[in-house]
Amino acid sequence: MIFSKPSFNMYIITGGPGSGKSTLINALTERGIQCMPEAGRAIIQDQQAIGGPALPWVDPGSFAELMLSWDIRSYREGLKLQGPVIFDRGIPDVMGYLRLNSLPVPPHIEKATQVFRYHPQIFIAPPWQEIFAQDNERKQSFEEAIATYHAMVKVYSGLNYEICYLPLSSVEERVEFIMQRIISSS
Repeated sequence: MIFSKPSFNMYIITGGPGSGKSTLINALTERGIQCMPEAGRAIIQDQQAIGGPALPWVDPGSFAELMLSWDIRSYREGLKLQGPVIFDRGIPDVMGYLRLNSLPVPPHIEKATQVFRYHPQIFIAPPWQEIFAQDNERKQSFEEAIATYHAMVKVYSGLNYEICYLPLSSVEERVEFIMQRIISSS
């Protein structure tokens, strides 16, 4: 595989649902870090609002295509920003989602993971039973959250990203953990 040059100011936070990613990203935003929102949750909200079929439990293939489009747009927006930019999931998550659902990964999605590269080190939030909760958009069980986590580890490792595991600790400690790493690489 030939990879494009990574964008060293663009960092991904990924992991299974309910592992504290969104709370962490909100806290990073409060600290002045620019962040790009997660595609999946917004797509689910939009599709529910319009009665659309591109939902993970209705048409997972269409849902994946919308996530890819959203993530490429976010990537392009991130390129315009100065300083570190945090992404709530990234383009490789689409590949992980498809594999997790035993769906084929189309060549254009595979290519997107090669063309649109992020910082070589990504952050992953491990499954955390104590904070896991379901809601209107997060319908997965904790077991599915664990499977998602493992799928993301496999995808990002396979794409030659270095995985940095987030500690199971307070939001502030997680913020400091990330801040130390993104400031030191700037």
